[in-house]
Amino acid sequence: MSLRRIEGRVLVVGDNVDTDAIVPGRYLTITDPKELGKHALEGLDPAIPGKLKERSIIVAGRNFGCGSSREHAVLALLGAGVKAVVAESFARIFYRNAINRGLLVLEAPGARQKITDGDKLVIDLERGVLVLASGETLPFKPIAREVLEIVEAGGLVEKLKKELHHGGR
Repeated sequence: MSLRRIEGRVLVVGDNVDTDAIVPGRYLTITDPKELGKHALEGLDPAIPGKLKERSIIVAGRNFGCGSSREHAVLALLGAGVKAVVAESFARIFYRNAINRGLLVLEAPGARQKITDGDKLVIDLERGVLVLASGETLPFKPIAREVLEIVEAGGLVEKLKKELHHGGR
């Protein structure tokens, strides 16, 4: 899968969205991402899982993914069809879990103030910018080529499997 350009409608959320809001603890016995996806962000608002059927990019404030280190939070977002999360900042463990599972996470200071819920957004990884509905561009913090390779492969385990199968890089 190539992630050079991602387009989608946006779901805007606030600051300090913790992993319990992303996937409430009562669903932690579920391991199937599609099933978990039916409950993604339900802890914020029970209507959000329905909205995610039409919205594939989350734009958040500061400290997205704080709280416990549960990988279920990332799996729920992937299962709901989320292609990327753009935030002012991420909790470190969520950021790492997202990369390890193949979810694109981008830090873009000021994005939440300029993007409205339901807007169309283009993530242009070649140019390192978000293209807003207005046509304005907003830069995001660069991500390392190696990190992008992990995300493009579908996560760290999938990348390692491909490398082992092909005898290295």
